[in-house]
Amino acid sequence: MKDFSHASFPPDTIRLMQSALDGAVAALPHPVSSAHVQSIAESILRTAKEGERNAKALERMALLELQLSPRE
Repeated sequence: MKDFSHASFPPDTIRLMQSALDGAVAALPHPVSSAHVQSIAESILRTAKEGERNAKALERMALLELQLSPRE
């Protein structure tokens, strides 16, 4: 995982990020790989760190980035 060791978020933002992660993972066909979950989590962390506080926007951005990432 990328370095997010200095990132800190208030509890309400963590709840938004969890909601975005749950929604993004639920949108993927099963089985969902751990690499996809990690990619989604990193995207959500990065986007939230940049200031986004809308769970649906975090979810959409993560799914879009996943779609654009190189296939493994």
